[in-house]
Amino acid sequence: LVSACLLALVAGSAGFATGPAFLRAAPNARAGAARSLRMATPTVPFDSVTPTGPSGPTLPGGEDLDFLEATPYWDQSNVQVNIAKQKNPLVGKIVSVQRMVGPSAPGETCNIVIDHEGKLPYWEGQSYGVLPPGIDPKKNKPYGVRLYSIASTRYGDDKTGKTTTLCVRRAIYTDPETGKEDPAKKGVCSNYLCDAKPGDEVKITGPSGKVMLMPEDDPATTYIMVATGTGIAPFRSFLRRLFGEGTPAQKNYKGLAWLFLGVANKDALLYDEEFQVYLRTNPDKMRLDYALSREGPLNKKGGKMYIQDKVEEYSDEVFDALDKGAHIYFCGLKGMMPGIQDMLATVCKEKGLNFEEYLEKLKKNGQWHVEVY
Repeated sequence: LVSACLLALVAGSAGFATGPAFLRAAPNARAGAARSLRMATPTVPFDSVTPTGPSGPTLPGGEDLDFLEATPYWDQSNVQVNIAKQKNPLVGKIVSVQRMVGPSAPGETCNIVIDHEGKLPYWEGQSYGVLPPGIDPKKNKPYGVRLYSIASTRYGDDKTGKTTTLCVRRAIYTDPETGKEDPAKKGVCSNYLCDAKPGDEVKITGPSGKVMLMPEDDPATTYIMVATGTGIAPFRSFLRRLFGEGTPAQKNYKGLAWLFLGVANKDALLYDEEFQVYLRTNPDKMRLDYALSREGPLNKKGGKMYIQDKVEEYSDEVFDALDKGAHIYFCGLKGMMPGIQDMLATVCKEKGLNFEEYLEKLKKNGQWHVEVY
C-alpha cells in the first residue's frame, strides 16, 4: 500500500520492528517552570521556555493563526491533492536538517524542514513526495517518488505557511555476516534527505492523501493515534494543531487526543519535549503512552510489550471511546496491523462481538484510518 506514511517510516520505525513495550507519561511529567525544554535553532519561545535540545523542531507559540483556515475551519471540501506531480515537481529548498535522537537510539532520525514558498499548501494528515536525484540502476531511469508524511501543521514550524517538516529515518543495511554497512543497499531518498544541507534544492510533489485527515466538525471528537517510529509524523501535526497553535481548531477543541508511540528506547523518542508541553498544559485533553521495546516493562504474558499488548490493557476505554464515535488512526510499519487486528478480534470475542462486523462498522462510519507501508 502506497501511503502517506510510506517512506517517512522506511527502514524502520524502531518501535514496532523491535517490539515496543509502553510506558505511561503522566500529564505532569517533566513539569516545572525552571526546566528548559531543549531544541535546536530556529527556536520559538513557548510558555516562557526557550527550547534548545536534541529532540526536535521548534516548539509552537501561542499567537493567533487563521490565515490558512477554510470557512468554516473544519470544511474539507476544498482540500487539494497533487498540485505538483512527478513530471512537474516543485523545486523547494532545505531550511534545516537536524538529528533528533540521542546517542543510544538505533539508527538516525532527522527533522527536516523544507521551504515550499507557499506553493504546495497541505492539511494535517497529508504527505509530500520527494524525488531523489540520480538513476535507478535496476530500472535505468530516474528514481521515482518517495512519500513522506508531513509532521508539521499547514502553517509549518515557522508559522509562515511556506514550509513543511518531514520526519525521516536514515535507511541503512547492515550485512548480518560481516556486521558492516552495505552502501549499495542503503535507502536512496532517506540518505539524500538526511545528508542535505540548508539551501540545497529538493524536488517535491503533492500533497497527497485524505485518509488521515482529522474530522474537525465536532470539537469534542476523541482521536486515538497509534504510531511506530517515524509514523509519529501525522500525529505530531495533529497534536500541534490541537494544542500548540492559536488556530480555531485549538481554541474550540474539547475532546481527547490519545497517542501511543513505539520506539526502541528513551533516546529514540521523537518530539517528546513538545508532547510533554501539551500534556502539561492540557492534562484533561491528552493522554500519552510510550512503548520502549528495549527498556520498558514486560506484557502480561511475560514477553516484550508490543503496541497491541498496551492497547489491550486499555481495551475497555478504547472500545468505549469507539462506541461513542472516536476515530482511531494507525501509522507505521504494515507489520503492526496483524497484531493489532488479532488483539481486537480477541477483545471482541471476550465482549461477545463479531470482529469482522465490528471492524466493518468502524470503516463504514469513517472511524478507522490506516496508513502503513
